Amino acid sequence: MPGEGRNPILVAIDTPELDLARALSQSLAGAVGGIKLGLEFFNAHGPAGVTQVAGNRGDLFLDLKYHDIPNTVAGAVRAAVKLQPMILNVHAGGGPAMMRAALEAAEEGSDRLGIARPKIIAVTVLTSMDDGDLDAVGQKGPSTDQVVRLARLTQDCGLAGVVCSPREIAAIRDACGPDFTLVVPGIRPAGAAVGDQKRVMTPRQAIDAGADWLVIGRPITGAPDPAAAARDIMRELA
Repeated sequence: MPGEGRNPILVAIDTPELDLARALSQSLAGAVGGIKLGLEFFNAHGPAGVTQVAGNRGDLFLDLKYHDIPNTVAGAVRAAVKLQPMILNVHAGGGPAMMRAALEAAEEGSDRLGIARPKIIAVTVLTSMDDGDLDAVGQKGPSTDQVVRLARLTQDCGLAGVVCSPREIAAIRDACGPDFTLVVPGIRPAGAAVGDQKRVMTPRQAIDAGADWLVIGRPITGAPDPAAAARDIMRELA
């Protein structure tokens, strides 16, 4: 497991309900390596809601997937770093200028506030997409080739890593090396429902392939005892 003794689970708290998000965050403290809050929650409760759920404990993946012109993304990142995320993401498809603007804004904004710089990573191809979906939107497949292409671009822009599906971990490791951070959704413990994910692996398979962080949502948050479900996954990884 990467980072001896480190818990690689980022639990995806994908809900618009503030009380539920807060309760999940509190109940999972110590059972996971961090929490992920995304667009569904952010659009419902904004920065104030993020602060209520994540505080400033330094284990937040703020999954807002910025994709806009460089100046707009830079402004959004400067605002977001005030929430002290551990990880913040943009879409690699926004291009080199946008990614570099995001990185510079994160560094400048964090340094000005005297807080830790977040890792800025990029989304490659959404895990809900397969080769047919790429073809439908006019992107060059197969999906693994497109993911590696965008990962190399992300690394060239100086970002810390990418979000990718489990199926592309090995290819990105070969292309970008061991120090490039891989945040991997599409994780389903053995026997769990696949849901809307198309490119999935078990936690053990993903870690063995070279993932740094595992984004896991419903198999934990939908369990009768979320903390117990997270600990079960950690036992599988130990």
